[in-house]
Amino acid sequence: MRFVVPRSLRSTKGSRNLSAFGAAASRGYNAWMPNSQGSAQMHGTTVLCVRKENKVVLIADGQVTMGDHVMKHTARKTRRLYNDKVVAGFAGSTADAITLFERFEGKLQEFSGNLQKAAVELAKEWRKDRALRHLEALLIVADNKGTFILSGNGDVIEPDDGIVAIGSGGTFALSAARALMKHSKLNAKDLAMEAMRIASEICIFTNDNFTVEEL
Repeated sequence: MRFVVPRSLRSTKGSRNLSAFGAAASRGYNAWMPNSQGSAQMHGTTVLCVRKENKVVLIADGQVTMGDHVMKHTARKTRRLYNDKVVAGFAGSTADAITLFERFEGKLQEFSGNLQKAAVELAKEWRKDRALRHLEALLIVADNKGTFILSGNGDVIEPDDGIVAIGSGGTFALSAARALMKHSKLNAKDLAMEAMRIASEICIFTNDNFTVEEL
């Protein structure tokens, strides 16, 4: 997995900043996500992105959980951006995610669709801005060339194998997708669907009402 380090985190003493950057990323974005205020952990979704044979598939479940109650079964946690050339999915607060989607689309417009540049600039802004830094969500963004996870810690993470997942069922979906990638001949969409089905059978906060976006 490759880390794209914003310039704001670089210094001549580098090692300290980079080690902190790596430690933040290694805390497990596929598991539950504690917010910056130390309040209740956020969970209740699974979003998976699979890249195979020049195809990109982003898939998310539809369950919304509040405490020990299922509030909705058919929520949409994905979005197409920049004239349908970019797909994005979120785990976390819906209102916060919508705000981040709008900011990210603005960055895509600003940088003429350069996904990596837009992702790094959003991560920098998300980390520094007094209002944005309190937004509680994780994003997966992808186009035909790259896939990234973005967080409010300033992290921009690109996977080595083209597979990423976030949310409470993310580790299950990620593990299943990697196994299917190695040991099956499924195409990208079928592989992502099967991995999500496995995750939905294990994670109680994930259902099998999937939304699928393809590039």
